[in-house]
Amino acid sequence: MSGVIDHKAEAARAFLALQSGGIAIIPNDVGYAAVASHYDALKRIFDTKKRAPSKLNAMIGDKGLHQRLHSCSTRAREIVIAITESYDLPLGVIAPADFNDPFLAELDSRVTNASTLEGTLLMLMNAGQFHHEICQLSNAANMPIFGSSANVSLHGTKFEVDQIEQEILSIADVVVDYGVLKYKPYACSSTLLDVEAMRICRKGVAYESIVWIMKRHFGIDVEQTLV
Repeated sequence: MSGVIDHKAEAARAFLALQSGGIAIIPNDVGYAAVASHYDALKRIFDTKKRAPSKLNAMIGDKGLHQRLHSCSTRAREIVIAITESYDLPLGVIAPADFNDPFLAELDSRVTNASTLEGTLLMLMNAGQFHHEICQLSNAANMPIFGSSANVSLHGTKFEVDQIEQEILSIADVVVDYGVLKYKPYACSSTLLDVEAMRICRKGVAYESIVWIMKRHFGIDVEQTLV
């Protein structure tokens, strides 16, 4: 018996819009995101959100893209696997990146500048079945997908399409509606962890669990590093 949602088809529909230079609002377990792959579309998202110049885009990613692009120590990779696979939690992974890889090397420099900091790349990992499928398409096509939460800046992550402000919805070429998303009770987006510096850069979804995992399995008290 087939499921009620065809995740592959929904991801392909959004990806087609991104390939054409458009904007998609997509579901991640940690909230709806407004994403794009071309500079003009990313700038439109940024301007519509009224986002502060210091805020950077995140990249949609999975294990394959993490292993391909992040230049990590063995310990850092073990930590990512523990959180995203062993405990099946979402995580915003910050790590040095290989900008010579064709996946990143051919990016518009304006996109790179708006999406990286001091040689590091933020990648959202393990954020649901739709997320998995669109990451597969991104990797296969050598086309990065960047974006941020689908809301006016400082107005809170949205876990239902009906909650997204109209000005944000109006810029989207495709809106993929998955109803109420998994981590709505947290009322925030993903926890961000710099896996080389071992520093929490944002307290978000599953923060307490991530702190416990780090202490239990790696002897690291990341709670003291929250910035």
